[in-house]
Amino acid sequence: MAASRHTELAKAAATPSLHVVVFPWLAFGHMIPFLELSKRLAMRGHAVTFVSTPRNAARLGAIPPALSAHVRVVTLHLPAVDGLPEGAESTADVPPEMVGLLKKAFDGLATPFAGLVADACSTGAGEAAATAAAAVRFSRKPDWIILDFAQNWIWPIAEEHKIPCAVFLIVTAAMISFIGTKEVNLAHPRTTTEDYMVPPPWIPFPSTLAYRGHEAEWIANIFRPNASGVSDADRFWDLQRPCCRLIVYRSCPEAEPRLFPLLTELFARPAVPAGLLMPADGGHITYSDESFAPAIQWLDEQPERSVIYVALGSEAPVTADHVRELAHGLELSGVRFLWALRPPSGGAHHAGALLPDGFESRVAARGLGLVCTDWVPQVRVLAHGAVGAFLTHCGWGSTVESFRFGHPLVMLPFVVDQSLIAQAMTARGIGVEVARNYDDGSFHRDAVAAAVRRVMVEEESREYTRKAKQLQEVLMDKVQQELYLDELVGYLHRYK
Repeated sequence: MAASRHTELAKAAATPSLHVVVFPWLAFGHMIPFLELSKRLAMRGHAVTFVSTPRNAARLGAIPPALSAHVRVVTLHLPAVDGLPEGAESTADVPPEMVGLLKKAFDGLATPFAGLVADACSTGAGEAAATAAAAVRFSRKPDWIILDFAQNWIWPIAEEHKIPCAVFLIVTAAMISFIGTKEVNLAHPRTTTEDYMVPPPWIPFPSTLAYRGHEAEWIANIFRPNASGVSDADRFWDLQRPCCRLIVYRSCPEAEPRLFPLLTELFARPAVPAGLLMPADGGHITYSDESFAPAIQWLDEQPERSVIYVALGSEAPVTADHVRELAHGLELSGVRFLWALRPPSGGAHHAGALLPDGFESRVAARGLGLVCTDWVPQVRVLAHGAVGAFLTHCGWGSTVESFRFGHPLVMLPFVVDQSLIAQAMTARGIGVEVARNYDDGSFHRDAVAAAVRRVMVEEESREYTRKAKQLQEVLMDKVQQELYLDELVGYLHRYK
């Protein structure tokens, strides 16, 4: 950014406070960074109304007392939808095949959200707040609505009340570049799986922006209607309305070079980096210290950087076969591991029941590893001195957490932007992917063992660690990361 532009935005960040309504899609990988963005805005003196459903709000935990006067959480009750389990309020509550139904229920929030906005735009409206000052902050008309990719029904509400909107995207800039606009997709239609296995023609420089085999099948599905009756791509493409002034990314040019100018040009509105938004506490659902105490004790007993932490997220479409091959591979590698094992999607079985017979007793007898089937505080584990690498599905949130500690990666991507992230991290030399069959997504235990050993014990492991530490130094520049947020506030003032 030019110096004059930089100064202009920094000055704008210091102007009077805003009232911002923040409304994420019902997935914890979305809600956590949206809540972190809300906290960062509140720390700068702005009022934030954070909207979600009752169960999700409870699971996200309380707003820190220091910010409670600036952030209020408003809950809207999710309507019942045939086929959606009772009490399901997030993607963590349903298998992948039911996410379309969850989107259908989410669409049912249009009317109550319209009522919330109308009340906020009325004189003296808004929920009662803790203090008179807080009441003033929240009773006034919102200056902005910051929404997710999914709420294509918000645009008429925003237009009626003349409220500008910003879309906040928690996936990578790389994935949005790959998706492109509706116009470029009409000009360059992708009609076969193979069309998604090459970089799109609107990427003007050499890139790894392409999917492989089974991954391409998944990405193709976002362009097709799901059980909600609307495709994810069509939901997203609706943002090209006059009231959508900005597209904000949980990313930055240091993490994803060359993409921000391209996205600004493609979507004809500023592509604004919010930085990586690393929560101080990892931003996860609250957990019991007692339940994790044995794992911390085990880690405390291990040599420095001798353990690989293994976690494939809470919502990756991991099958029973994946669990078994991964278990055998970790055992074959001979490398110490701590495995945060979640049940496969659908949750029909307790996660531990899917492990090979005798696996836990064998690895325990060798002092080789520990399997945790309760919630694991991921940032706390990654920060531990015994951890030397991270075997991950390459969800963007988990990858960002790995940047914080400079860990090299063993990568096993599944869906969304995970493949693009894995390819980008491989190109940057900070880890290796587990070799797999890209026709069906399967992988073999020998490939797991080989990848783990390459990153943890073989000669090349030093180079992976060195490059991961270099990337950590660049991306964990706190001054630069906070400056991105100041500049975002500057954009909010300039474009409202």
